[in-house]
Amino acid sequence: MLQVKNVTKKFGDFTAIKGLSFDVKEGSIYGLVGYNGAGKTTLLKTISGVYKADEGEIFFDGENIFDNEEKKQQMFYVPDDLYFISNASMDKMAKFYSGYYPNFSFETYEKMAEVFGLNKTDRINGFSKGMQRQAELVLGMATNPKLILLDESFDGLDPQKRALVKNMVTEYIKETGACAIISSHNLHELEDLCDNVGLINGKQLVMNCSIDELSQNSCRFRIYLGREVTKEEIEAVGIEIKDFKKDNTLFVFTVSGDIEEAEKKIKTLNPVFLEKTPLSLEEVFLERMEGTDYDFAEIFK
Repeated sequence: MLQVKNVTKKFGDFTAIKGLSFDVKEGSIYGLVGYNGAGKTTLLKTISGVYKADEGEIFFDGENIFDNEEKKQQMFYVPDDLYFISNASMDKMAKFYSGYYPNFSFETYEKMAEVFGLNKTDRINGFSKGMQRQAELVLGMATNPKLILLDESFDGLDPQKRALVKNMVTEYIKETGACAIISSHNLHELEDLCDNVGLINGKQLVMNCSIDELSQNSCRFRIYLGREVTKEEIEAVGIEIKDFKKDNTLFVFTVSGDIEEAEKKIKTLNPVFLEKTPLSLEEVFLERMEGTDYDFAEIFK
């Protein structure tokens, strides 16, 4: 449904994102993660057509998105930095959006506003940050989009409202076959919500895989050998390990790649005890990011 092909966006001499490529299939929710300033917002604005890519192309249902009004009317972008017409109420914004989005449903809008408990006639500028985000989500879903772009859309929401938004998006995707890209620093939310995830680091996409692949290809092992060994001795069986820790003869480390094959090799060490646990999305994220393994003990000496 959505194809991002070798997209680069620059601002003068500064390159915000470089050579990004990935697909989002029909009925799929794609999670986008990365540190602040990694380029997530730039990517979403480029996909939505706010920015024009300096290199590469973006296709939606086989058509280039930029300057394509018909395709833009089939998507809705909820930015991190929300904007509403000055002193506008939700009703005023609904009329405004209905003039641009041909599939806007006032029936859906009315029902969604009631579900979220929002007053449609009050000024949106008087809403809290969380309520403003809910208002924009309600208005966006009422456009019946085929592509949903959400930038930090859980920010400012309490746990009950986050669960409500999550259910709303998943049910909509399930019923309509639309697709979504969700950028968030709440990695736990993305892990439960998305079926695919991309990690931007150093302006590039350094990870692009399904949540299932993450659980299958990244794992933490805990083994008890009953004897002292070094990290090098464990790796000598033919595996590469990370995040190595030991407590006497109990060893904990992570392995990426073919986990079943790695387990077979580890068993050649004849462990008394062996336990493996898939890494969470947050753990994989930290493992793939550069510069996170600081020795703070050395800093504070």
